Amino acid sequence: MPENGKHRRFSTSSLTRGIIAVSTGGAALALPVIGATGAFAAPAQPTAVEKAATSTPATGKGIAAQKSEPTTYSVILGDTLAKIAREHSVSGGWKALYEDNQKAVGGNPDLIHPGLKLTIGAKADGKKADKAESKASTSSDREKSADRADRSERTTALAAESAPAPEAAPTAYTNDLDGWIKESLAVMAQHGIPGTYEGIHRNIIRESAGNPQAINNWDSNAAAGIPSKGLLQVIDPTFQAYHVPGTSMDSYDPVANITAACNYAADKYGSIDNVFGAY
Repeated sequence: MPENGKHRRFSTSSLTRGIIAVSTGGAALALPVIGATGAFAAPAQPTAVEKAATSTPATGKGIAAQKSEPTTYSVILGDTLAKIAREHSVSGGWKALYEDNQKAVGGNPDLIHPGLKLTIGAKADGKKADKAESKASTSSDREKSADRADRSERTTALAAESAPAPEAAPTAYTNDLDGWIKESLAVMAQHGIPGTYEGIHRNIIRESAGNPQAINNWDSNAAAGIPSKGLLQVIDPTFQAYHVPGTSMDSYDPVANITAACNYAADKYGSIDNVFGAY
């Protein structure tokens, strides 16, 4: 038994243990501290603060996100905004690339020339992206409208080509000697009857002095009951035999009288132009 008044001192390890508080943002953490007198030092364990600083969770928090710096691209022959955007994996495609470089490209995203400098990687804000999409949509609408207008013009042109040609308005002739001769020449041309304005006019002046109602009541034809009538003094049997279809059956009608007389003269003399006296 121990002696009275004396207490047994328990043996202790040569390592002195202690407690130290480490603050981590207001929370105290109790960590063991190894005494300097220990024969062996325990491996240092990472603190909670150290763990938080070095952790790399799957979400990427704890490490600053790396931002890609914009790069400059020089357009070469054969490039398009869509091709460049595809080869450089531009988020948003050619529309985003166009919006980022609108000042350099200009109003038409389809026209880029070799040597043009484009910035790749500069992101436009939401408003600019919406504006670029709106402009692209407007451009597409304009192209569709132009295409519809072009198709409409082609359809109209084809319809005009296939439509029958409108009939020419009939020529108006004056109701006088000049108009009668010109109208007669038009009818004669349709039937292949030769004659000229000068030849017709010359014979009319000699035969009737230009009077469509002239009649000869004194020569042998008159004595036989078939007097000569009209501008070129044609007897009824001759008028009926050489009447030209499409003209009046009245021998006093100026155009009918002239065309019948010219038809007769062509048969007998080759043309009214060859007549210089009674025929």
